[in-house]
Amino acid sequence: MAKIYSEDFIKKNKNLEPREETVNFLLNYSKALSVINCNKMKFEALLN
Repeated sequence: MAKIYSEDFIKKNKNLEPREETVNFLLNYSKALSVINCNKMKFEALLN
């Protein structure tokens, strides 16, 4: 893994862009995620 994310790899591959599917997945996940604060605890609920 260290070789994949080394500085040399980043310099050679400057056009690193995520696929549209990945962006859509992350956006949809963040829209469905709800965090509920109750006293000193946090509950995460995925609202699908």
